[in-house]
Amino acid sequence: MKILNKKKWLVLPVAFLILGSCTKLDENLNSELTSSQISSGAADPTTLLKGVYTSLRNPFEAPWGVWSLQEVASDEVIIPTRGGDWDDGGDWRAFHLHKWTSFHSRIYSTLKDLTGTTFAATDLLRYNPTTQQAAEARFVRALATFSIIDLFGQVPYREPGENLTLPAKVRTAKEATEFIISELNAIMAALPSATAASSKPYIATKEAAKVLLMKCYLNKGAFTNRAAPTFDAADMAKVITLADEITATGKYALAANYFDNFAPNNEIISTENIFTGHNIGGGEGSGLNAFFYAPSHYNMNPGGWNGFSTLSDFYNKFTATDTRRGMSYPGMTNVGGVKIGFNVGQQYNQNGVALKDRRGNALAFTPEVNIIEKDVNHLEVAGIRVYKYAIDYAQIGNPNNDWVYFRYADVLMMKAEALMRTTNAPAGLVIVNNIREIRGAGALNSLTPDVMIDELGREFYWESHRRTDLIRFGKWLNAWQEKAASDAKYLLYPIPDNQLNENLKQNPGY
Repeated sequence: MKILNKKKWLVLPVAFLILGSCTKLDENLNSELTSSQISSGAADPTTLLKGVYTSLRNPFEAPWGVWSLQEVASDEVIIPTRGGDWDDGGDWRAFHLHKWTSFHSRIYSTLKDLTGTTFAATDLLRYNPTTQQAAEARFVRALATFSIIDLFGQVPYREPGENLTLPAKVRTAKEATEFIISELNAIMAALPSATAASSKPYIATKEAAKVLLMKCYLNKGAFTNRAAPTFDAADMAKVITLADEITATGKYALAANYFDNFAPNNEIISTENIFTGHNIGGGEGSGLNAFFYAPSHYNMNPGGWNGFSTLSDFYNKFTATDTRRGMSYPGMTNVGGVKIGFNVGQQYNQNGVALKDRRGNALAFTPEVNIIEKDVNHLEVAGIRVYKYAIDYAQIGNPNNDWVYFRYADVLMMKAEALMRTTNAPAGLVIVNNIREIRGAGALNSLTPDVMIDELGREFYWESHRRTDLIRFGKWLNAWQEKAASDAKYLLYPIPDNQLNENLKQNPGY
């Protein structure tokens, strides 16, 4: 279908940029390496470091990699098969229904791209980078490693200059988590502070490293025991301390308008964003614009692919006053008629004219949606549509919105959760209610795990958080809308069949 061609076009500039920087993007774990995949000997660490940052785009900054594994397989996203459209060999249904196999193409490409990032960062260390350049590369490697632990439970890795004809060595989830923690502490002094005048959110900083450390400590017990996560009091204390250190910089504050964090000029106007992926409007960029096209109906502006939707049960978790649920947004609604956030019901253009679908019926998105849509009158309108990033109409091919990895709300919510897990839920409730007040939502009366997981969904929907959070709260295997309860093997994704070797073994159950 059309979407596949568009997706390939979106990732080509990234691939060429990486090859041009003489790093290796595509690591074959089964040792089928070619000369084009091995660094050619160019020793410019500045160029190599740019390639390391750019290598994050394939796995993270488009909806075909980590985002799909985190979100489409969760209670936040559904991509229904609409007649013959969006079938794609059943890949999307397999995610939502928890019925994927070890030869799922998107699972394969995600692991391939993540290990490509870890290799590119490791390879840079051979070329005499400055202390800061080495620290930045090691931070990016730690970020990709965290996602590999999270998704696959074991991490292939190589040392700088290692013999590439041999299979990569493998760390367990526990070993890899300890490795990240050790790495981040080791590089902390060499990273710049976000308070420096020259600091940019798309360059690794001490504060970004501290956020990733918080995530390690918060999820450590889930990574080592996904079926029954544990939360060590000392780890929770470290989460709280790190949060306080980030707050003490005075650099960050919750945005008055939630969606400014995702705007085309978010690099400038966001007060929350701690680490982002840099996109240059009209020029160098990632596949972020797929998030504009994927939910849009063909007759909307932009004319889209009519696919990605959310579920009514998730939408109903928001109160009517919660601004995170959606609103008109300058430069978006007045240009194309699309609201930022959730779009449900009759859709209009920028002049207030009601839109129609291709059959001439009212283009009114319905909360009702099925994993397989068969009713011809419902095919095009089933499902509430979501736009987390404001559409950059001025340069929609390569939008200016920077991809958001970490923001200050995440720091505060992790602290609140750590407080809740160390018998100080009242203090955590104060933090959560402060966030809710700024978001226009009413105060909560208590903070329990069930309340917390819902609030995490409201604050971070469609930000590649959901699977990690649901596993940590013991809810990933539950039944939800259009999905039955799933088997425990789905707590991990499988190692793709063609990436198995003598060190990298298949996960249980596959």
